[in-house]
Amino acid sequence: MKRILVTGSLGYLGSVLTKYLNESGFHVVGFDAGFFKNALLYTPTLTETTFRDARTITEVDLENIDAVVHLAGISNDPVGKLDATLIYDPTRVYSLHIAKMCKKMGIKFIFASSCSVYGLGEKEFLTESSTTHPQTFYSLNKLQIEGDLQSISDKDFSPIALRFATVFGSSPRIRFDVVINMLTGMAVSNRSIVLNSNGLSWRPNLHILDACQAIRCAIELDYHAGELLTLNVGDDDDNLQVLDIAKIIQKVVPNCELKFLSDNPELDKEGLIRDRKIKDGGDTRTYKVSFAKIKKIMPHFKCEWNVEKGVKDMVELFENLPLSSALFKSRGFYRLQQLEDLHSGGYVSDELFWLKSQES
Repeated sequence: MKRILVTGSLGYLGSVLTKYLNESGFHVVGFDAGFFKNALLYTPTLTETTFRDARTITEVDLENIDAVVHLAGISNDPVGKLDATLIYDPTRVYSLHIAKMCKKMGIKFIFASSCSVYGLGEKEFLTESSTTHPQTFYSLNKLQIEGDLQSISDKDFSPIALRFATVFGSSPRIRFDVVINMLTGMAVSNRSIVLNSNGLSWRPNLHILDACQAIRCAIELDYHAGELLTLNVGDDDDNLQVLDIAKIIQKVVPNCELKFLSDNPELDKEGLIRDRKIKDGGDTRTYKVSFAKIKKIMPHFKCEWNVEKGVKDMVELFENLPLSSALFKSRGFYRLQQLEDLHSGGYVSDELFWLKSQES
């Protein structure tokens, strides 16, 4: 049985991936700093977990490991009192450090990258060889880590970077700060959808279980080309404008009103809906992505979920909980707000190292 180490195992994707891989016949070991361990929508499946920062992983931790799936990182751009350079520079350093240890020890390395590296596109579908235009520190960081991985690739080390489309879908540690989850949560908890932009930007979308499937395929892929393999992960049909996503949700949730934050700023008193990267109602991050390459490299990979199917699944879950407005607005489900709360409360340092336990 292959042993898989997952960094960031108690995050949004990690909480689903660890269960998925265990059920797929792998032995999974999780590493997580624990920033979001208590932000639970429902009870997760227990996984063998070490509560340690990815920055502290050593060769001892990697003994008898067959593959590392590197999810750990910062999912939003810190602002305010959090210095982006203090956050992202170490992320790049420890990602490369873990990869170098994997290279030395003959361990497969799979990096969770993002289609957000494209940032700005025209009408064409962007491929892995298209020019990238990262619009945020987050997407720039992903691109830099890809470059670092390429720089150490050789005949003995062939890492894989999976550029995920915007992931959506149910997770015990759900994120309500990603577009489809947020809009679906609004629809169920408040019977209204509030767009924080004009909704005209394009996004590729990927269900969380299809992201897990792609990772499993990457673990099983016999790839030894001596260079970084970069793959967009998603389906061409799920490139959608945000406004069209809202209309899909309206179709699933009856009597759900569509509003715009620019016309109704009082609807976001908690500051959870507004995106600090949207200016004057517009979002420069707009791009459509081609997923032709992954179909050639991994012929067994095929997205089993489209946006409408994923929305229906979430609506059923949210209604059964039930998802109240108060639960939907819990700050633990919003990554940037949770980190800022931990920082301002003195729980973590400027570099996001724990200073004291939340239970203390």
